[in-house]
Amino acid sequence: MPLELELCPGRWVGGQHPCFIIAEIGQNHQGDLDVAKRMIRTAKECGADCAKFQKSELEYKFNRKALARPYTSKHSWGQTYGEHKRHLEFSHDQYKELQSYAQEVGIFFTASGMDEMAVEFLHQLNVPFFKVGSGDTNNFPYLEKTAKKGRPMVISSGMQSMDTMKQVYQIVKPLNPNFCFLQCTSAYPLQPEDVNLRVISEYQKLFPDIPIGYSGHETGIAISVAAVALGAKVLERHITLDKTWKGSDHSASLEPGELAELVRSVRLVERALGSPTKQLLPCEMACNEKLGKSVVAKVKIPEGTILTLDMLTVKVGEPKGYPPEDIFSLVGKKVLVTVEEDDTILEESVENHGKKTSSCPPHCPHALPTLALCVQLLSRREGIK
Repeated sequence: MPLELELCPGRWVGGQHPCFIIAEIGQNHQGDLDVAKRMIRTAKECGADCAKFQKSELEYKFNRKALARPYTSKHSWGQTYGEHKRHLEFSHDQYKELQSYAQEVGIFFTASGMDEMAVEFLHQLNVPFFKVGSGDTNNFPYLEKTAKKGRPMVISSGMQSMDTMKQVYQIVKPLNPNFCFLQCTSAYPLQPEDVNLRVISEYQKLFPDIPIGYSGHETGIAISVAAVALGAKVLERHITLDKTWKGSDHSASLEPGELAELVRSVRLVERALGSPTKQLLPCEMACNEKLGKSVVAKVKIPEGTILTLDMLTVKVGEPKGYPPEDIFSLVGKKVLVTVEEDDTILEESVENHGKKTSSCPPHCPHALPTLALCVQLLSRREGIK
């Protein structure tokens, strides 16, 4: 079973714990603090576990020429890329205000540290865990310094190869065992053929001692729900209040109704995954009593006859008798009484041959002693007379 880790105070991920759902606000707040707060509250109301932002110290993330580069995109908030990014970047005091608001709302709060200085600030801010964005996953000095802080880490893998992810594991594991990988493809919006959910299974094989999750940039919720069905223990999706807003991430983000439906669907799938044990369940007893088949006599079988297969068939019988899976084991047994054609083969009619399923399975969760009692109790529960 994958390692379980306490990603946030009192909230564990991995193993049989519920999937941890991160609502990635990123910079979809348009640089507006009030919008950011509305998005935090929306994330909480929709059932997400965590609201996440992206924090950069721009002079440490970009060099001077990158900041001075003209930026004429329809998504631009300035004449240069530096002006654009500064418009979207909240100050340290604003981050503290957002963190306090998230605490007031009752949702976990963190951010991706997009450079080493941003990580230092987030560490001082006492975020519960660090999110490593795909752009820094192969930034090994950054990984080392971040891992040494001792906080849990969620590491995305967009734009990386499996060889790189193996190196990331080897770097981080000795320094900080509390981390997980997210399968991710860095395209906005992401096309289904580029999602590669099977990487989740490969990660589970290669890194069996850490939880594995998924960070999605596709449209809709179906693929993210499928990721959880494959075992994703952390799920991250970008959110927005309006997909038509300026910004390249909005088209790959979920609006509030979609986020709420995603959370509902994930929790439904988690319930449906259930147990790997295959057994007759109490909820199936009524159907089994009504339609479950039994071994019946294909012809009249006189007392003392040794049973052969051509004497037997399988039908819905009244009363219940041997289940179909017993038919081969009845061959060669002697009947103690005459059995008329089309009659059920009963336990007391066959020498030295107990009916295997006259009671609930030995591991029936309710340990009911007989099939009849199971049905009786079910009938009482359903109000059937």
